[in-house]
Amino acid sequence: MRNYLTKRHDPFDFMDPFFDDFFAGERNYNQLMKTDIKDEGDHYQLKMDLPAIKKEDIKISLNEGYLKISATFHDENEKNEQHGKYIHKERHYGSYSRSFYLGENVNEKDIHAKLENGVLTLNIEKREEKEKKENKFIPIE
Repeated sequence: MRNYLTKRHDPFDFMDPFFDDFFAGERNYNQLMKTDIKDEGDHYQLKMDLPAIKKEDIKISLNEGYLKISATFHDENEKNEQHGKYIHKERHYGSYSRSFYLGENVNEKDIHAKLENGVLTLNIEKREEKEKKENKFIPIE
């Protein structure tokens, strides 16, 4: 088993930086909006990582039982820099969203949101499930 875990020499190791840079956008996307959902007894707590995103750039909506969290971000570091010459500069712009099904019986008054230190926290009160209407069958004589 130990032999399987040791790294062996790969003749194509020199290409790793190329592929790491090429797929960097995909990898960075997976790091955004990481979410944990926890059952706290009387409510659910949803925590979502939104580093460097301002409260004004986050939209939370509830429509037909679906909670949608959208965020846009843009790098504002380029303002007020009037001298110097850049050799290499990267800026990040984009928008992301996630959706979660909460059920038809949850309304916006049941959800409380707070953004602190790059973590969006939603507390979602639990509601009793509405009874589903069952089909009533008519017997055939």
